[in-house]
Amino acid sequence: MNDAIRSILITGANGFIGSALRDALCVRGHAPKTAGRATTAGIDFAWDMAGEAACPPELLDGIDTVFHLAGKAHALAENRQDEAEYFAVNTAGTRKLLEAAKAAGVRRFIYFSSVKAVGDAEQAPWDETASAPADTPYGRSKYAAEQLVLHGGYVPHPVVIRPCMVYGNTNKGNLPQMIRAIHQGRFPPLPETGNRRSMVHVADLVEAAILVAEHPAAAGQIYIVTDDTPYSTRQIYDWIRTALGKPPARWRVPFQALRAAARFGDGLNRLCRQRMPLDSDTLRKLTDSAWYSSAKIRRELGFTTTRNLRDALPDLIRYLT
Repeated sequence: MNDAIRSILITGANGFIGSALRDALCVRGHAPKTAGRATTAGIDFAWDMAGEAACPPELLDGIDTVFHLAGKAHALAENRQDEAEYFAVNTAGTRKLLEAAKAAGVRRFIYFSSVKAVGDAEQAPWDETASAPADTPYGRSKYAAEQLVLHGGYVPHPVVIRPCMVYGNTNKGNLPQMIRAIHQGRFPPLPETGNRRSMVHVADLVEAAILVAEHPAAAGQIYIVTDDTPYSTRQIYDWIRTALGKPPARWRVPFQALRAAARFGDGLNRLCRQRMPLDSDTLRKLTDSAWYSSAKIRRELGFTTTRNLRDALPDLIRYLT
């Protein structure tokens, strides 16, 4: 039997996922408090997680459940300065919030982490048992925060959510960039490499977050959230063209030509000291797999998704174009 959440705080509530969560909770009759770096529209409290100041006690006054989404997002180009900032925000900032949550008697703490908190396992699809160390400062900072949430003893009901790539009505992210580029004729038809990429609609992710907050069996657990339908990049490309009303592409760029262009982009990166549209890292993201399983949350909590990428694309395109 689920245990209904009551008084709620959302950090990062002005972001893509945070605003969707806030709206979903309001529809359910809640009036969540919101926190961000500045008191902009829709934000009740301002708190800089990266600063030295502790979390203001009033932020958690009367709060029963925290959904913690605020943090420093993954950046394509990372350096040592980035690493310090990732840990200052994602790890130390989460610890400050947890300490304040414990002092305020918060019962539930739902932490939005990432599938990038650990490295890739030997066998795909990867699930919550993957334990290889993350290979980026961002991933390591998120994993360290996960350990605080789950094993720090701060709240009775801690849960970690690891979303894969999240899509929905937003201008940010790789999928909107791909849609715009195809719409403008700037995205070449990729070869079918058979790669598998996991995704989830923001509305389904929000439902998963509310479920893990309310379900007693979720306490102390990590859950990957996907729609459990792996997509190849070429498949996504073809669906976008169809949704845009474009005819099917009759050709494709040979993979070896893409690899040569990516290496040329690597050289320009070093020469110009700025990121080129195509380099080896971008090519890997386009053609490699990032395939994850959400069998655990389905099995343990009965979670089901209601959306898939192909059906959602027309609505995304109307939003973007």
